[in-house]
Amino acid sequence: MKSDGTVPTIVLVHGAFANSFTFAPLSAELALRGVLSAAVDLPGHGFEATFPIGYQAPQDHENMSSAPGHLRDVTLADNVEHLANMLARAKEQGPVIALAHSRGGITLTATANAHPELIDHMVYVSAWAPVVLESAEYNAEPEMAEVDMASLATGMVGDPQELGLLRCNFRSRDTNLLEGMQSLFCADASPDEFRTFLNSFQPDENLDIGDASDRAQADTWGIIDRTYIRLSEDRSLPLRMQDRLIRDGDDLTPDNPYRVRTLASSHLGWLIHPAEAAEQLASIAAEVAERAEGATLVELS
Repeated sequence: MKSDGTVPTIVLVHGAFANSFTFAPLSAELALRGVLSAAVDLPGHGFEATFPIGYQAPQDHENMSSAPGHLRDVTLADNVEHLANMLARAKEQGPVIALAHSRGGITLTATANAHPELIDHMVYVSAWAPVVLESAEYNAEPEMAEVDMASLATGMVGDPQELGLLRCNFRSRDTNLLEGMQSLFCADASPDEFRTFLNSFQPDENLDIGDASDRAQADTWGIIDRTYIRLSEDRSLPLRMQDRLIRDGDDLTPDNPYRVRTLASSHLGWLIHPAEAAEQLASIAAEVAERAEGATLVELS
């Protein structure tokens, strides 16, 4: 079905170890509000993911630590090419809103640098948007000092350099590990909700998160309208760091600052209970549609 060219599509970009499946509840809420959305599986994710036989039950840790994975040597550039192709297809129908969560913000930022013409509005939901530092360097900043990454580190298996990827055992029965992960990522969910979310994760993630050239650029990334949705209860990307990323972006392009919104949610909770997020995104989509309609009227006059 062809649109009139003014109806936006929200393209959803997942974070680390995630995939398009994690956006299913949000997509349903958006559809019920008349909002088009399409969730991306970045290379090596979704049905392209590797699930080593050692990851099944009973688990074989030797196999899990050494089995090859499809994400070996997948680069940020590969992610950018894949996302750009998806955005270009969506752009054929009308305006494009590109939404990124968590680590997906690194891919969105690099894609906006390379293809600003494909995006009408960007939405970062507690997502990395590197500006003055490379992505990894932000983790050493004071705003991240209180983040307990030990839980996630305890779940890592294998040698990343030998595997050519990151691998995490989300199916561990270690209750301390599970409780630590829930506290870090999803403290506002029930244990069953958290374990359900965990079972939507895949064990592998790519290593490459770019370099200085992949930081936000004022003359490309900086010309696109953008919103940052803060997650006030996020313990993995704390509010202080979210606000730091917003400030860095605003300092780069003071004439085109972030529009800032806030959800009372943990890092993952808004995806488990997405109604409020869908309301906020629907209002953003309405604003983008209104601008597109105005531009169309100007062209016709």
